[in-house]
Amino acid sequence: MSSDSDPQSRPVEDEIAESGEPAPQREPVFNLPKIVVALLAICVGIHLVRAYLLTDRQDFEVILRFAFIPIRYTGGYALDLYAFAGPWTYAFLHGGFAHLIVNMVWLAAFGSPLANRIGASRFVAFWLVTSLAAVGLHFVLHPFDPAPLVGASGAISGMMGAAARFGFQIDRRQGQGAFAGPVLSIPAVFRSRAVVAFLAVWMVVNLVMGLGVGAPGSENPIAWEAHIGGFLAGFFLVRLFDRRLSHD
Repeated sequence: MSSDSDPQSRPVEDEIAESGEPAPQREPVFNLPKIVVALLAICVGIHLVRAYLLTDRQDFEVILRFAFIPIRYTGGYALDLYAFAGPWTYAFLHGGFAHLIVNMVWLAAFGSPLANRIGASRFVAFWLVTSLAAVGLHFVLHPFDPAPLVGASGAISGMMGAAARFGFQIDRRQGQGAFAGPVLSIPAVFRSRAVVAFLAVWMVVNLVMGLGVGAPGSENPIAWEAHIGGFLAGFFLVRLFDRRLSHD
């Protein structure tokens, strides 16, 4: 996507064309950052083990231990190691193959340019912070919910929030696509019609989910509040993870 109203978010390809430099080569489809490949492998590997190697009882125990379950913290239960790990380990579990595939596609699409921009260590920190923010908002709104929360959607929503702060502009001149330009100021983001359109569609989709539409491959409703929490964290905090100095 590109902005036609803010000069900071002009497509990099247009600037190159005007300067007379040769157009960059497109990033190969499977040229993903190693950290993104690692997260994809972990999520897929865990799901394959759950689906094909564990019994139903064992899989239930995995969910009970490693998913995020709000009532675990408000129901008077003893807080063990799993309770402290749950706000992060839930992101590596998924409700079904369709749920997994959708999340992995979005992880590759939004995670790759962000990881190339901020580096592997900052990307991991970003994943941890946005995963926590996602369950944080879900917990605030549903503190006594006994339903387990699983999926990487909160962290991936954070990546979408970060993408909006770059106006979705990607520089491919270094061989791997990375978000380009400075982190846009909040006013600049909302001057971009393309970004505003994306935000509007994204918000509507999540509101529809809030009306009870389930996740792909899952009988449970989508925890849209977690999506919002992750998105807001990525949108407002991305500047803290950026390697490049930028100013509003």
